[in-house]
Amino acid sequence: MNFSSKLLEDAVDAFASLPGVGRKSALRLVLYLLKQDKEKSAIFANALIKSRNEIKECKKCHNLSDDDICTICANPVRNQQMICVVESIRDVMAIEETGQFKGLYHVLGGVISPIDGVGPQDLNISTLFGRLKEMECKEVIMAVSPTIEGETTIYYISKNIGPEIEVSVIARGVSFGGELEYADEVTLGRSIVSRTPYNKVIQD
Repeated sequence: MNFSSKLLEDAVDAFASLPGVGRKSALRLVLYLLKQDKEKSAIFANALIKSRNEIKECKKCHNLSDDDICTICANPVRNQQMICVVESIRDVMAIEETGQFKGLYHVLGGVISPIDGVGPQDLNISTLFGRLKEMECKEVIMAVSPTIEGETTIYYISKNIGPEIEVSVIARGVSFGGELEYADEVTLGRSIVSRTPYNKVIQD
């Protein structure tokens, strides 16, 4: 792909570095922005810069937030006795879209995967245990992807949580090996509502 402008090429390279964006798609995006008013392009650029500089990680659940504590953790209407444990921030967004869960979240930042060198110490597991000690939580819902690594993570966390807290897993409306963020809202919502106690899953 030949460019008559080095600035244009640099802009295309920047967009093409994003996941899922090829050079042709990147070129279309750049050309689109160049056709817009400078004010609109400035708003777009400033939004990216501001989000990168000012968006924080919630000190409680590790979700994205404008402040030290995210709006979900700070919402007194949310059920404070229920925590839904997920792998990623995208999973929080997917579950929130269903409208079926009104408790709190905890983002692990991944799953335990010895083959990839990811252990419990590499995830936000210790902060989860810390939260459980500080609050009167009655149920931990493990909403991680149904994979071998996900099952390993569920087992590890469940074995380190006291018997006074019930550990449950989402119903398997989500196929084994699938990822939560790609499940449709109806299936994911039903999986949350129809969750099963983890000790019953092990026994079965």
